[in-house]
Amino acid sequence: MAEKAAIVTGASSGIGLAIARTLGEEGYDLTVVARRPAKLEEAAAGLEAEGISLQAIAADVGDEAQVVDVVRQHEEKWGRMDVLVNNAGVGFGELAENLTTKRVDMQLNVNLRSIFLFYRESIPMLKRAGEEHGRALVVNLSSISGIRGEAFLSVYSATKHGVIGFTQAMNKELGSSGIRNTAFCPGFVDTPMTDFIKEHVPAEKMMRPEDMAAAVRFLLEVSPGCMIPEIQFEQPGGLQIPGVG
Repeated sequence: MAEKAAIVTGASSGIGLAIARTLGEEGYDLTVVARRPAKLEEAAAGLEAEGISLQAIAADVGDEAQVVDVVRQHEEKWGRMDVLVNNAGVGFGELAENLTTKRVDMQLNVNLRSIFLFYRESIPMLKRAGEEHGRALVVNLSSISGIRGEAFLSVYSATKHGVIGFTQAMNKELGSSGIRNTAFCPGFVDTPMTDFIKEHVPAEKMMRPEDMAAAVRFLLEVSPGCMIPEIQFEQPGGLQIPGVG
């Protein structure tokens, strides 16, 4: 059995990869998950070259059976779970009058439903870790648009609002079991997911994935008596996006 272990979804690039690297540096054995096998294998090889212990599982977290299988493989490999990072997400910009049902369903399934399922499957291991050391941690990636709904990103905003609400509920349900839950609410982060807006918001003005990873490192260090339900990350001075809203 591993001494401490974590699952990170959406770990092939961007925020997920940065968080996986930080957890590996902190001595966690990892299960890294992403949808595209080739991209995941490349990311995993880079982490392993840095001496990080991991298994990589290609999976669509929008599919219940695949979520169940990821957690099963994690438990078989590592025997425990101390940290769960629900980072996988998708976003599509559409006006409400033109919403595409397929895109609506994909955002609901990946951004929100998958988190419910990962909790359900992971809670037994998280509770055992919480009983052992009182520092089991779940990080759920929301968004600043989960706090302030954004035009053109209505469904995405709704899913990210849901992430915040679910995180709050989990702190009430699981806090006494030594499981702390934190919603991350960043603005624009320089990842492939924000390429669509870089014409208006240059990458150099965006946050870095490493900013989110630094916040995870902070959460690992606070005492068991400290619970941080939400962290907001914003660009200094805010951002104005021409033609949106």
